[in-house]
Amino acid sequence: MEEDYDVIVLGTGVKECIISALMSSIAKKKVLHLDRNPYYGGESSSLNLEQLFKRFRDGKKPPEKLGKSRDYCVDLCPKFLMACGNLVKLLIKTSVTDYLEFRSVGASYYLYKGKPVLVPNNAKTFTTSKIVNFVHKAKVKKFLEFVGSYDPADPKTHKKGSTTLKIDEMTCAEFYAAFDLPDNVKDFIGQAIGLYLNDEYLEEPAIELIQRGQLYANSVARYGHSPYIYPKYGLCGLPEGFSRRCAVHGGVYMLNSDEKKNFIQKIHYDEDGKVVGVQVDGKTAKCTQLIADPSYFAGTDKVKDTHKISRGIYILDHPIKDTNNVDSCQIIIPWKTLDTKKYKARKSNIFVCMSSYQHNIAAEGKYIAVCSALSEHKDPIDDLKPAIDLFGKYDEEFVWQTDYFESVNTSSEDNVFITKSYDATTHFESCSTEVMELYEKITGQALDLQTEKAEETEEKKEDGKEKS
Repeated sequence: MEEDYDVIVLGTGVKECIISALMSSIAKKKVLHLDRNPYYGGESSSLNLEQLFKRFRDGKKPPEKLGKSRDYCVDLCPKFLMACGNLVKLLIKTSVTDYLEFRSVGASYYLYKGKPVLVPNNAKTFTTSKIVNFVHKAKVKKFLEFVGSYDPADPKTHKKGSTTLKIDEMTCAEFYAAFDLPDNVKDFIGQAIGLYLNDEYLEEPAIELIQRGQLYANSVARYGHSPYIYPKYGLCGLPEGFSRRCAVHGGVYMLNSDEKKNFIQKIHYDEDGKVVGVQVDGKTAKCTQLIADPSYFAGTDKVKDTHKISRGIYILDHPIKDTNNVDSCQIIIPWKTLDTKKYKARKSNIFVCMSSYQHNIAAEGKYIAVCSALSEHKDPIDDLKPAIDLFGKYDEEFVWQTDYFESVNTSSEDNVFITKSYDATTHFESCSTEVMELYEKITGQALDLQTEKAEETEEKKEDGKEKS
């Protein structure tokens, strides 16, 4: 234990495991990875039925009607992967695709006038959607064509008719105004395609909206149903896969660190305030850099609790109504359209992520629906009620709130790098971006996601299943 390491990582959440794999396999650093829990995943862990009840029901046994505990693998913070997103590129870069199998997600929906409406999967179905009024179809078509063809390096793609749009100088609001799009279409594009939480993005650069739109379209084009894929057996395979990759390159792992009280006892710093090691069970493992999930620094001046996230897990024996009986889907519930006579007012969206026994995460015939939202009310039920009402009758309900921590630490001063908590969204793009930014801070070099293996490991279609 009393050895010298380049990096010590605290916590085995998805982000921490990705970073440890990158440190070991790409940056060629010697890594020690510790976790207080006996399982991988941390805040983003996946639990079987007995573990789920132990966590939320004081150890009560699950009812027999739900089936066998081992048939369940329920994600506490479920997120889908964009088929052409950065997490898929990270999986390929680190060869973690060798350990996982994926299925495409059945569909993506947007709540419109109280019912889920299918998010179109191409420009043609977009203009035939009931969200787009006949009068505005031509405007929407031109907007989508512009977004799809835009290339910063090609001035020809910057033209709207005879007008050249200076995208690098425009906000999202100004970009929408250039095409005179109606408010409901702007909301739909920003929330269902851009996947923004609220309207704050309207004052952000238009190029980001274009990039998000292109990523969404390219991801949909890969499989045709939705832009998302999801691992069989849930997200538990992601931290385990990245950890395995780290171990292959010499990484050392110690889980269940809190089986002994105060196992992780102290973080040591030198006289200049830079981290030099972690005291574990009375012995000190030395390091020059420390990476940790924020829970390991809760109560210190290195992180701040900015808000809370409300989450709910629902076990169903049926798919969600009005989703065409798909075995998996995302539903975005826009805050602007909620009936304030029926629900408490909100200022941000609610997200639903549903998967099922088809993904090997529940017993035969069972569906798992998880809803999440920024906490804007004291009772999480008030935050999630619009989603819960979509589920109909459910077998079991688990609702809770979690603190959302952000790092306020200056990593350049102490070489301590702290990740953020998991947000309310149902996709991994913000997580992937954070990982890549951390990698650059830690190593001083940007991560190159290009790899010769990328084309060789293109997911293959086979009876609706995608293997990476």
